[in-house]
Parts: sequence; structure tokens; C-alpha cells
Amino acid sequence: MNIYIAYHFVVNPLQPATDILTAELGYAGFESFVENEDGVSAYIQKQDWHEHILEDVEILTSENYSINYTIEEIEQQNWNREWETNFHPIVVDDKCTVRAPFHEKPDTQFDLIIEPKMSFGTGHHETTHMMIQHLLKNDLKGKVVLDMGCGTAVLAILAEKLGAKKVDAIDIDNWCYLNSLENTERNNCTKISVFEGDASLLGEQFYDVIIANINRNILLDDMATYVSCLNPNGMVFLSGFYREDIPAITEKTEELGLSLVDTLEKNKWVALKLKN
Repeated sequence: MNIYIAYHFVVNPLQPATDILTAELGYAGFESFVENEDGVSAYIQKQDWHEHILEDVEILTSENYSINYTIEEIEQQNWNREWETNFHPIVVDDKCTVRAPFHEKPDTQFDLIIEPKMSFGTGHHETTHMMIQHLLKNDLKGKVVLDMGCGTAVLAILAEKLGAKKVDAIDIDNWCYLNSLENTERNNCTKISVFEGDASLLGEQFYDVIIANINRNILLDDMATYVSCLNPNGMVFLSGFYREDIPAITEKTEELGLSLVDTLEKNKWVALKLKN
């Protein structure tokens, strides 16, 4: 059974400290986050945790913010109690609802039922919210789509509901892989294939649309692989990084022949649409 270490941070003032803290924790190896009215809870598998995990989280030593935390261990079976307390339905652009199975069916065009457990991607985080916005604005009918770092598979599920004919959803984390399988079945998806692994799985696959909501460093490392799998006139949607990371991301994408088409921003997080 997977055991997670949970850090519960109380942050004052909340912004922009909570967003900065979340980004730095992501770089440190934390993989799941739940924001609340006091700050944020961050989760990492116990096997990946070490006692010096917070040493490089610079905001914790900043004089501009007060940040305190407590630590606890959480077993996989206890996660439902944690997220049911914090997970409320969200509606994106009055078109798409992301909800849990125990929430009432909404009156929106797209209804995504997600049981996130320890996986990232409920739609509450700015990056997932913006990626949903991007997908809602674009024509995916008949497209072959890759959701890289799929988390809960929420974006893959939306892609199928938007008319994609084939969707590959990939995540390196076993929990995300299993959770994505559950969520695709829960949403009666028939065109999504879920795989456990990283960009090395892509091989000779080709896609019309590539979605990657991961983090800056992984995106930079794997961008060439993504582009090598992109069909002509393909679309790439990227998120998981801040406004100040845009120059580094676009420098890399321009080298690989991608052009920036559209940018969304929410609380300093950004989501880019690019084309080749």
C-alpha cells in the first residue's frame, strides 16, 4: 500500500506566497496539492521523501511571509476522506463542470466526473483550469491527442468528449495511472488508452494535439520528443509554469519550430497554445 507524507502549510499572507510555495514544492518532488483557506497541503510518496526535502524551498526563509507547517503520514485508503472535505465542483467558462461522483449532475455541456485520490488534476489548480479553457476553445473533432503527465486524466476525458478519435494518456506515477484508468471508465470513455511511463514511451507515435501540464524542467527536457511526435499543423498546449518561465519555454519551442498562438494567465500561472 502506498503511503504519502503530507505537509500542511499555513501561509500568511496567502498570495502570492501560496503559489510560489506550490511551485517550489513541485520542484522539490511533491506531486499533489490541495489549497485551502489557510494555505496549502502538499503530498509526496514516502519512498521519495527525505528529511531534508524542504532545504531548497527558499520561500520558507523569506522575511516577507509567515509560513508554518505540520506533517503527517496518509495511507492510500484514507485519501478519500481528505479530498471529499476539500473537493467542490468547479465550472469552467459555463461549459464544463469538474465534479466528484457524489456531487449532483450539473447543467453544463460537458460533465467530467473525477475521483482524484492522490492524483493532480481536479481542475481547481490554475494550470488545469486554463488547460480546460484552451481545449474548450479549440476543435478536437477527429484529432489524435496525447495527454502527457495526465494525472487524473481529466484533460484526456475532456478531449474525448470534445470529439477526439484517439487519446493516449501517460503518467509516470503508478497512482496516477491507476486513477486515470478508474476515471476514464467512470466517464464511459472508449477512445482513451492509459499508459504508465514517461516520454520514452512515445516512440513512433504521432499526434495532432499534445497536452502537457507538467513543470518547467520536464517540459524543457522532453520538448524535442513531443515535437518529433507532432503531425503537421499540430497543436501543443503547455502549462505547469509561471509567467517568468515563458522566455525559457518559448526559446526552446521556437528552436523546435513551434509558434506561440495564445496565452492564458491566472494568478501568475500560464498556459500556452503553440502550433508547428
